[in-house]
Amino acid sequence: MADPMYLAYHDEEWGRPLKGDDEVFERVALEAFQSGLSWLTILRKRENFRAAFDRFSIPKVAAYTERDVERLLGDAGIVRNRAKIEAAVNNARAALDLPEGLSELVWRYAEPDAPAPRTMADVPATTPGSKALAKELKKHGFRFVGPTTAYALMQAIGLVNDHVEGCVARTR
Repeated sequence: MADPMYLAYHDEEWGRPLKGDDEVFERVALEAFQSGLSWLTILRKRENFRAAFDRFSIPKVAAYTERDVERLLGDAGIVRNRAKIEAAVNNARAALDLPEGLSELVWRYAEPDAPAPRTMADVPATTPGSKALAKELKKHGFRFVGPTTAYALMQAIGLVNDHVEGCVARTR
């Protein structure tokens, strides 16, 4: 049986349209932290991440110094990986430089008409859209945003709806 926290996330949040620069930045950061780990690990630590990263306020995280990186490396409530922490700070700085904002940039890659996957085997790890989004983010200086991570972001914030046919959450 799936963890109740994971079920609630699946049923109520994953795949639902999410906009707003800080909100999208949070998901970009969390997807990067998830790389190589279970999503449930990140989900269980999400509130700790939010507290540690000033609720993912882009201007606040962009202003972080080496002292903040060291503080985060000492925080047992989050994933303590220097490269991922430094990427989050870097990505906040890159997001500040986007003329149209992070949310607007990411949502240009929405695929609302993608067909519903029939089974989990039909859910891709990457798509041409996720490859293009990753390339665009990297062009703007983002790190830890490869095509697979970009696709996980697209799924999480509703750029695509990968709830399989018949899933109760597909039509909500």
